This record gives sequence, C-alpha cells and structure tokens, in this order.
Amino acid sequence: MRETANYIHVAVGVIINANDEVLISFRHKNSDQGGLWEFPGGKKGNSESIESALKREFREELDINLEAYFPLKKIQHNYGDKCVLLDVWMITDFDGEPKGLEGQLVEWRSLASLKYEDFPAANAEIIKILRPAK
Repeated sequence: MRETANYIHVAVGVIINANDEVLISFRHKNSDQGGLWEFPGGKKGNSESIESALKREFREELDINLEAYFPLKKIQHNYGDKCVLLDVWMITDFDGEPKGLEGQLVEWRSLASLKYEDFPAANAEIIKILRPAK
C-alpha cells in the first residue's frame, strides 16, 4: 500500500476482552464524524512513529498504557473532503481501566452487535475483520 502525503495518518487500536467485546468510544457531536462510535485512536504527529502515536492517544484519551500490540491492517479511505489512512493495531495487553478522559462515552460492545452505520465509513473494514460471520 502506498502512503501519500495527502492522507491523514491515524493510529487506531482494537481491544477485545475475554467476553468477545470490543472497546469503542463515541465521537463528540461537534467533532468530525461526530455522533458516531469509533475504535479509539488519533492522528499521528509529523515526527512521531505510529507506535508512539498509538500509545500517546490511548494514554491521553482513555488513561491506559499499552503493553502489547501488533499491526492488524492499513485502510485507506476517501471521504471526499479528506483522505485517511487508518493504521489499525490489535492491542493484546494494557494497564489501567479505560475511561473517557475527554468526556466521551466509552463502552465494551459485543462483536456481533457492531453495525456499520454506527461508525465512520472507514471503519467498515475493521468491523468486517472483527465481526463473526453469520
């Protein structure tokens, strides 16, 4: 996959608990793609590695420290007004209890209950990977 300068590079983390529930957070209404659920993460800084961005975002947004993770998938999506590159990581171990430090709702949701329309369009590929086949 070719990474281009016009893509907003976003570190995204997926955490699945022992009950087959995934951690998601709700985007504030006044933010881009507001009013939708998302897999936590955020933009990578220019001089930042993607791993550093992932760890920073989870610390700043959810008050957890990532201890073990691996790359899952890279997803490019064009929204028309902007293009994003989601750098998706599976998080297998962390320290702390996730909470919304920016006032956002955070919840564990069963994989089977994930609905495409509840998430930004770029997240559809993540849901396809995670959701059990019917």
